[in-house]
Amino acid sequence: MAYDRDNRPDLSHYWMPFTANRQFKSAPRLLVSAKGMHYRSEDGREVLDGTSGLWCVNAGHARPEIAAAVNQQLMTLDYAPSFQMGHPIAFDFATALAEVAPAGLDRVFFTNSGSESVDTALKIAIAYHRGRGQGQRSKIIGREKGYHGVGFGGISAGGLVNNRRVYPLLPADHLRHTLDVGRNAFSRGLPPHGAELADDLEGLIALHGAETLAAVIVEPVAGSAGVLPPPQGYLERLRKICDAHGILLIFDEVITGFGRLGAPFAGQYFGVTPDLMTTAKGITNGVLPMGAVFASRAVHDAVVNGSETPMELFHGYTYSGHPVACAAGLATLDIYRREGLFTRAGELAEAWADAVHGLKDLPLVTDVRNLGLMAGIDLAPKGGERGYAAMVAAFEAGILVRCTGDTLAMSPPLIVSEAQIDQLATTLRAVISKLD
Repeated sequence: MAYDRDNRPDLSHYWMPFTANRQFKSAPRLLVSAKGMHYRSEDGREVLDGTSGLWCVNAGHARPEIAAAVNQQLMTLDYAPSFQMGHPIAFDFATALAEVAPAGLDRVFFTNSGSESVDTALKIAIAYHRGRGQGQRSKIIGREKGYHGVGFGGISAGGLVNNRRVYPLLPADHLRHTLDVGRNAFSRGLPPHGAELADDLEGLIALHGAETLAAVIVEPVAGSAGVLPPPQGYLERLRKICDAHGILLIFDEVITGFGRLGAPFAGQYFGVTPDLMTTAKGITNGVLPMGAVFASRAVHDAVVNGSETPMELFHGYTYSGHPVACAAGLATLDIYRREGLFTRAGELAEAWADAVHGLKDLPLVTDVRNLGLMAGIDLAPKGGERGYAAMVAAFEAGILVRCTGDTLAMSPPLIVSEAQIDQLATTLRAVISKLD
């Protein structure tokens, strides 16, 4: 069915996530189809995808290889339970993922989203210490401006205030965030100042006692807060401090995973290997909900071998390792490998940096941050109104960008061309130039 404004669906029943529902439904923006780098809006316009959907469609839209794999799996084995039963494709997919993961992270637990991956990783971290006879280690350290999904573990470890303020929280504390516009404004790539902020962890260890701390969880590049690359040397210092005090390090790679920075995972890009790694989004190219937690053998073996019960980890989901999602994931990995998409962000990084930093002369642009094929563009603050206005105007002008407050975020599919990068930047220049 071809949708347009004359046969728009009833908008009243769907309670939309992370959306100003009243605002949206008064002037809806509906996407009705997608192919390659473009969406099509309900009025028939092509909209260049500058956000990979929601950081997830890394290989571009409507890939026939993925659709064919999904269809074949649906007609072979549409669903099978993963509790006390197994099916071959889940084991095949876990093996394929282990082959592209950072060295040593070769034990894979399947989830259905980034939020579930984070809560799973936090449970595994606590179970790891319990399996080693240190069950008192249960506190989590997150970071200000961190986003780790919407489970109670994720919002407790996360550092975005609006996600936390109305819900009860689990025991957690937070490192300071690394955004320092005063010293690092308009940095290309990793900002030069701020590695010493990792030393906040030493202070938190002194406050809580290392014997109470299970894990530190950070996004290698904070995405939802507006693309915040870590300062040079910051992640290395976190790794060293965690090792010195027996604390697990968790990388939340729901956004940075599967090629976003120019390597399969940010851990490989930075040369820093965590103990646990959370993923989702690009794992199936956004086609079906899925996530995965990667664990080191040391973590896995401590949980499995340290358990006093036959079932070592009392955790899982009805759809863990769903056969159709696994089929989509295997087809997606094949595309990433065959088309060189794991490294393409590195090949385009310079052109991308030139394009986004070319906006810094605009009076309303107060900072630009970039790494791989990610960028955050800060507009002079106006309570979020300016960012929202820019996002809407960009959509009407034919490009899709995200806004978080008065920051615009972009992360195009890894198949983006240099001409399309120029189109994103040129259109955004025109949009920002017209803002109040």
